Amino acid sequence: MMNTPKSITLHHLMIKNQKMIGIQFTQDKLIQNLIKGLPEPKWSSKYHMVYILNTKKNLGIIFNTFKGVVWINYNKFLSNRPVNTHNEIVDVQWFRERKLPEGYRVCPEEYLLKLELKRYANSTVKTYVNFFEMFINHFKDRDITTLNESDVRSYLQRLIHRNVSNSYLNQTINAIKFYYET
Repeated sequence: MMNTPKSITLHHLMIKNQKMIGIQFTQDKLIQNLIKGLPEPKWSSKYHMVYILNTKKNLGIIFNTFKGVVWINYNKFLSNRPVNTHNEIVDVQWFRERKLPEGYRVCPEEYLLKLELKRYANSTVKTYVNFFEMFINHFKDRDITTLNESDVRSYLQRLIHRNVSNSYLNQTINAIKFYYET
């Protein structure tokens, strides 16, 4: 019978508004004993894993404790940021209710809904909407569904010739890209 290598998987967790390192593992006496040696390990029924406070020191302790004994899968830990359960309320209603000049084109409703669903910060929502609306108002005489990559490039080229900052250009790109990804 082949032995399956022992392994743990690290996760980012947010528990009681604190960043934690989650340690997921299959039941194993060796792993359980090693976990007992970690600083203040606790069990989360919600996440079905052990967790400890997320500090650089504790991450080092985990690696030193399990190194050479248990395989450590930290792919999820490196790629996922902590889940924050206390996001600010996203408010896009004021975009729908603002007074605009005659003929001004506004973001499609789907764009606003997607920003709400993704729970972007209000400052990001404001930036995306403003930059996207500048883009679609540049092409006032065209339906936005007919705009293509060539139109996006020409618009960005126009901004570059106006000597806008890299930050301004990147925000414009992100706002336009968000629409086409949606």
